[in-house]
Amino acid sequence: MLAFLIKRIFSGIFVLLGIMVFAFLLIHMIPGDPVGIMLGQNATPDQVKQLTEQLGLNKPLVVQFFDYFIGVISGDLGMSYKSGRPVLVEILERLPYTLRLVFSAITFATILGIGLGILAAKHKNTWLDRIVMFFSTLGVSIPGYWLCILLIIVFVVKLGFLPIAGGTGMKDLILPATAMGLLLSTIICRLTRTGMIEVLSSDYIRTARSKGLSETVVMLRHALRNVLIPVVTIIGLQLAGLLGGSIIIEQVFTWPGLGTLSIGAIASRDFPMVQGMVLFMGFVYVTINILVDILYHLLDPRIKFGQEKGGI
Repeated sequence: MLAFLIKRIFSGIFVLLGIMVFAFLLIHMIPGDPVGIMLGQNATPDQVKQLTEQLGLNKPLVVQFFDYFIGVISGDLGMSYKSGRPVLVEILERLPYTLRLVFSAITFATILGIGLGILAAKHKNTWLDRIVMFFSTLGVSIPGYWLCILLIIVFVVKLGFLPIAGGTGMKDLILPATAMGLLLSTIICRLTRTGMIEVLSSDYIRTARSKGLSETVVMLRHALRNVLIPVVTIIGLQLAGLLGGSIIIEQVFTWPGLGTLSIGAIASRDFPMVQGMVLFMGFVYVTINILVDILYHLLDPRIKFGQEKGGI
């Protein structure tokens, strides 16, 4: 296990280095001058020159990247052009809001997706199975922003049950978490159904039933555990994706997480903030991949470290 972890950590470091280089070059290729945006159209040439030198934007790109690299390995992601505060501090301030949203959505999606997947597999080729598959296919096809608008129309405009946006309380969390969770639950549902149908036809399931075990015990203790490995994989990968891909939902519901922070940084050409966000999300993705590989072994001890599929 130790050798496996060391190997994955080193591979993760190389991935993060590649992300750092890619993000740095891509950000500096984006049209727009951060100095001009910060000072406005009425800025004098002297003001522009002074701020450009102050931010270090007059240096060659190689020198700028070297300074950025030295800062990153020392734990400094730079200072935000927009707020003048450390990038890492602002990310850590917004992170709890995004974590609340993502983990609420993951919990809702996991319970709903696995539950409906088991139900559809147990009643394979019946009207109940067809209804579940219809809605899961519909969920995969629906754009995220359209689902957000639909939920707002139903639960805010028509019924008036929930606030539309602008808050950080539990009621404000329900709609964005539901929108995010519904989209993910359809993937989990289809994956669970496919795995359960395959497992339920196995010899050891027939043996368990012949011993007189209840259907609930057979489904949950014997069948579901063998289906969880691909489900855990998709949940782990989607968790990393949701952390970085919550931009649309956070924007629609004005949720003060990393998504809205990223949009503001891109709009203002806040180079250090955008680079810090990309690097931070890369670190999260690498870490979650390693944790998912470890969880494989815990779910099925027959899997040896280094044999897992997926990952980086």
